[in-house]
Parts: sequence; C-alpha cells; structure tokens
Amino acid sequence: MGEFKSNNDDFFERLARKTDFNDAPRAPSTLKSRIYTKLLQRQNESGPLMSLSEVQAGLCVFEKIIALAPIGGNFKRVNPCSVCHARVLAEHVEHAPIYWRNCPYVGFQKR
Repeated sequence: MGEFKSNNDDFFERLARKTDFNDAPRAPSTLKSRIYTKLLQRQNESGPLMSLSEVQAGLCVFEKIIALAPIGGNFKRVNPCSVCHARVLAEHVEHAPIYWRNCPYVGFQKR
C-alpha cells in the first residue's frame, strides 16, 4: 500500500532538502526535557489533563482503527482526516450526510 501524503508534504520535503540539518547544533536532551515539563505544567494550569480513556473517547472511528491496527511505520503517523471521505464531503456538500462520532467535519455541518 502506498504512503499517504498531504498537500503540504511536498513543500516541507523541498524545504528540508534545501536545509542542511546535519551541521545544525542540537539542543541537549536535558533542555528538551525541561521544556517538555514546562509545557505540561502550563497545560495543567488551565485545568486537569484529560485521562487516557477520555482522549481515546474523543478519537474518530478512523483514528481508533489506526491506533489499534497491527501496522507500523508511516501508517501510524498518518492524519486520517487527510484521506477521509467525510472531509471531502464536508468540503463540497452543504449539510453532508456524514455522522462519524467525534469527527470535526460533522461538527461543521451542524444546522
């Protein structure tokens, strides 16, 4: 099966080829860890973090399938919305007949 690509992938791939990251200095892992800790603390300031079960409950059916599927590599990194028929319908049909639970495109179709 082929690799999924969004419209932005080509742009970012061309940009990456023009940039030599091999010579760029890397941030120490201790700094990355402190930044990550700070981000979590800031996120927690707005209220408690969602539990893992709450996060899973908020996934659309396709995100759940990808999360549970015994696949690896790039498929686990795919944004399902980029290839979802619900997105295509929502972008082209007013009051599209899509009813996937937790799909943002369904939310846009609210009357």
